[in-house]
Amino acid sequence: MGEDFITLTIGKQKNIALIAHDNMKPELIKWCDDNKEILKKHFLCGTGTTARMISDKTGLPVRGYNSGPLGGDQQIGAKIVEGRVDFIIFFSDPLTAQPHDPDVKALLRIAQVYDIPIANNKATADFLITSKYMEQEYDHVVQNFKKNVEDRAHSL
Repeated sequence: MGEDFITLTIGKQKNIALIAHDNMKPELIKWCDDNKEILKKHFLCGTGTTARMISDKTGLPVRGYNSGPLGGDQQIGAKIVEGRVDFIIFFSDPLTAQPHDPDVKALLRIAQVYDIPIANNKATADFLITSKYMEQEYDHVVQNFKKNVEDRAHSL
């Protein structure tokens, strides 16, 4: 593959972002409570209200960023770029228009660019959290963006 790609490692202890649209918060909180024994082995973060509600109702420590509409989605996206978020559980509401939909799309795009696992519903979250990779390191190959930027700077 050469220097155009690099291998990133998601550690045994995952950095998991927890996000939910308003109508989906109760479902995510229940899912977190049902999976508390697995989740407590990992570092958890989330957007503002969701993080606080999960902590209050499950006892799990969840670092809160801003609310999604106030930049929380971008904060989590930045953590992905920095290599500080490995995994996203995002219970989105497909039936309600979201005023910050462009922010959500940007978050999902950056997660896809960095090959980050994303669950956007309970079924997918169940499959991911019961995966053998939850208990071990996982290597994944992504484009070497630093080299890509350097090459573009020289060619422009």
